[in-house]
Amino acid sequence: MSKQKGITLGPNWRELLREDEEMIRSLIRGVLQEVLEAEMTEALGAEKSERVNGRMGYRSGHYRRSLTTRVGNIELRVPQDRQGLFSTEVFERYQRSEKALMDSLVEMYIQGVATRKVKEVTETLCGHEFSSSSVSRVTARLDEDLSKFFERRLEEPYPYLVLDARYERVREEGVVRSRAVLVALGINEDGRRCVLGVELANRESANSWREFLLRLRERGLHGVEYVVSDDHPGLRRSVPEVFPESVWQRCYVHFLRNALDHLPRKADGDCMTELRWLYDRRSLEEARRDLGGWLSKWQGRYPKLCVWVEENIEETFTFYRLPPPHHKHMKSTNMLERLNEEIKRRTHIVRIFPNEASCLRLVRALAVEKHEEWIEGTRYLNMDLWHEHRKTMRLAHPAA
Repeated sequence: MSKQKGITLGPNWRELLREDEEMIRSLIRGVLQEVLEAEMTEALGAEKSERVNGRMGYRSGHYRRSLTTRVGNIELRVPQDRQGLFSTEVFERYQRSEKALMDSLVEMYIQGVATRKVKEVTETLCGHEFSSSSVSRVTARLDEDLSKFFERRLEEPYPYLVLDARYERVREEGVVRSRAVLVALGINEDGRRCVLGVELANRESANSWREFLLRLRERGLHGVEYVVSDDHPGLRRSVPEVFPESVWQRCYVHFLRNALDHLPRKADGDCMTELRWLYDRRSLEEARRDLGGWLSKWQGRYPKLCVWVEENIEETFTFYRLPPPHHKHMKSTNMLERLNEEIKRRTHIVRIFPNEASCLRLVRALAVEKHEEWIEGTRYLNMDLWHEHRKTMRLAHPAA
């Protein structure tokens, strides 16, 4: 097992990440592009459009060049100078040391793109040491791309909003603490899933959720008519404050997990199975009717559970106000849970992040990767059905 300060890597981390060639290809493209720009800056002694004494020349656009790697062809824009004197050895050095470079890039990604690792990679690529300012610029530009995505204006309406959180361990001043990763996904009027926001918070408090949702609203999030989440008190209070025009669906999967707290350890399995079946009914009326039958059957054996279910289950039936083909997708946070599982698959390799910046960087990068996959893929929902059903939904459940 490889160990470095603040981080413990599992034995198979290289193999796990190499399974995802598109992520590595994107990483290689981004790093190589920044290295080429940094190399030009070093050669000219000045940034683009920077007015300094002693500069060695001026930029003159780019030309395209393809680099063949073990994860496919990568198209790069190679900078040129007016005098035609600039020459890069990046391509030749890459071909000679690709295996070592791949390991370095993957390790750099896992470690949150630490400046020290970027420095090592650029030295491997170019054969000489870059200045600390050049290395810092490479790291800053990688972070800047993520910041731009998560600060972008949300111009279109998102009728459906899915919210959830997971926890990651971060080292702060020598102490390992849990940090909540708040995630918001939306479904637009075209029926496509979109990542709207990913932020870190000290914990899942009402204040942290409210601030997270307010920032989404400040970025333009509008048209939210239906929100699904778990029953976290802080989140539950924040949703109607920030989106009073929406209705709220309590995730039925979380609800069924919570129900187990009201059952003895050796309870009859049929009890929970039949409770879960209520969410497969065709209409709210049918679900309520069968709920009555379920209560009559089980209240003698499990009175504590039945009282709790009767008091809380209505919050999990909101999805019945949506078009029937949307029920299976929007009655739970499973759409977001799958994203969280993918994040967990990657972040468990790191185990403990050296700081909040590296944690947020990796989680956001994975979220953007999933967002692009969703946007380029097939539509998740047929929202024509939602447009037809919209008036009925609003009348059936007026704004809180």
